[in-house]
Amino acid sequence: MTLRRLLLPSIMILGCLLAAPLAARQEPAAADLAQDIAALKESGKAIQKDLQEIKALLLARPAAGPPANVVLDPGTNQFKGEPTAKLTLIEFSDYQCPFCARYVRDTYPQIEKEYVETGKLRYVFLDLPLESIHKLAFKAAEAANCAGEQGKYWEMHDRLFENQKALEPWTTHAEAVGLNVADFEACLASGRQAEEIRRDMAEARKAGITGTPGFFLAYTDPKTSTVRTVASLKGAQPFAAFKAEIDRLLTEPAKVAEKQ
Repeated sequence: MTLRRLLLPSIMILGCLLAAPLAARQEPAAADLAQDIAALKESGKAIQKDLQEIKALLLARPAAGPPANVVLDPGTNQFKGEPTAKLTLIEFSDYQCPFCARYVRDTYPQIEKEYVETGKLRYVFLDLPLESIHKLAFKAAEAANCAGEQGKYWEMHDRLFENQKALEPWTTHAEAVGLNVADFEACLASGRQAEEIRRDMAEARKAGITGTPGFFLAYTDPKTSTVRTVASLKGAQPFAAFKAEIDRLLTEPAKVAEKQ
């Protein structure tokens, strides 16, 4: 018993000495763990927000793809490529739509290089801002059209998609693409481009499109601005999907159907 009483204090002291470094090591580890947990919570919130956005967009999409054989009138909308190219590709798009931005980033550059720049395809952009879920989309379309008044439509188009999560203030983009900012602001304030955007939206309704992006292919008719579509694609599909449809139509004789 005497030996046990003598050893017990020494063992307790040794245990305290060993525990002290362990506690010192645990304190930073606990702090790091708390930071990791906080970061995960923030990431979770961002993911949840993205999922809600995707869900809303999916609900806005039609169950089936848009029908072909629809007469569309691009009017005086901005386009790229030769006006007399055999095929016309019409896109309905929304500047706040993440799927549209993905198409612009990943797919369109290949279409432009292989078909637009080679004179095989005329590419036309029509606005379809989904105002119920994208509060800035309509104003973004106005901003692009206002930039078009100064010959900078496509520069503004590209910049807005690149800065989709930082659309406001609009003057930041106007300055970046080299616009006369005062004239740009006057255009936005006047709302004079709104009618053109509403006309595009009416074309989308006529075509049965309720989600973005939506695409139609048609043979170009040099006699009129209207086209009767012969194929359609829905969503931000890969380049291969567009290539298959475009190549198929390019190899067929151009049949411009009579428009009713």
